[in-house]
Amino acid sequence: MPRIRFDPGGPVVTVRLDNPPMNAFDSALRQELSACVRELADAPGVRAVVLHGGRRLFAAGADVKALAAMGPEQVRGWNRALQRTFDEVARLPMPVVAAVTGYALGGGLELALAADYRVAADDALLGQPEVQLGIMPGSGGTQRLTRLVGPSRAKNLLMTGRRVDAEEALRLGLVDEVVPADRVLDTALGYARRLAEGPAAALEAIKEAVDHGAEAGLAAGLSLERALFTGVFGTADAGTGLRSFLDHGPGRARFGEAGPDD
Repeated sequence: MPRIRFDPGGPVVTVRLDNPPMNAFDSALRQELSACVRELADAPGVRAVVLHGGRRLFAAGADVKALAAMGPEQVRGWNRALQRTFDEVARLPMPVVAAVTGYALGGGLELALAADYRVAADDALLGQPEVQLGIMPGSGGTQRLTRLVGPSRAKNLLMTGRRVDAEEALRLGLVDEVVPADRVLDTALGYARRLAEGPAAALEAIKEAVDHGAEAGLAAGLSLERALFTGVFGTADAGTGLRSFLDHGPGRARFGEAGPDD
């Protein structure tokens, strides 16, 4: 049975993990997610992606039983592949929104961290509990978490392995929005649809500028921003947005169409 449910849904695509009972990341789930993400990266008309694990939980991390049976060389290859898959998610050119329900632990949280925006259920629990197994996160947890919440807070979460509830996650900046559990997917889809109505080239450029600029020094980041700005300025959406502003005022442009909003 497929372990990834792929809902085309027009310009907004929902990618649902379906690996009961806990959506654990085994090799099959990772391979299917990687194939799905590669397809999305080149899919015409896809403007935003929502990651979802179902109403009960997002993902509870790696398959610990399988992990415990691996030797160092085997685990190195498995880890490299999982890290590469989450990198593919992070590098998708369109906005990615994680709809987090229930548990997002270990590799599950690392997948959510690869998204651009995180909507969490009010009863969600998030954490990187690897240290409690005598190991550490290996698929982006130490790096993306630190960039999101800062070194001190990241070290606290990583070194204790504790779980945080949705309200604390919101205070830390680990998630961006908290809503009742039965509204998580609809809220994530609503945000994704709003972004999908924006100028695709500008959104892709903004994502690249923020993600890659954060990894470089200020001078390199400003140089990247300048190059991306110049490239976006020549797109059809830029022409639409500028004409619409002059003719109708701000916030009324309809992108991806032949002309401005009438």
